[in-house]
Amino acid sequence: MSFETDLERLEQIAAALDRADLSLDESLALFEEGIARLRGATEALARAEGRVTTLVEKAGGALEEQDDG
Repeated sequence: MSFETDLERLEQIAAALDRADLSLDESLALFEEGIARLRGATEALARAEGRVTTLVEKAGGALEEQDDG
């Protein structure tokens, strides 16, 4: 699965869990799926960050963190 697919499904799961019409079993199943999707998305982001770091280093640059706050 792709990062985008995982993210889209996580949004769907969050919306479903916000509704009050799910049974406990349905809620737990969605929560478990959400955790699995979150792990997949997190791993994809880590791989992408590693690739970016490698590309920047090969180009002779240095990574600088920006404070978005």
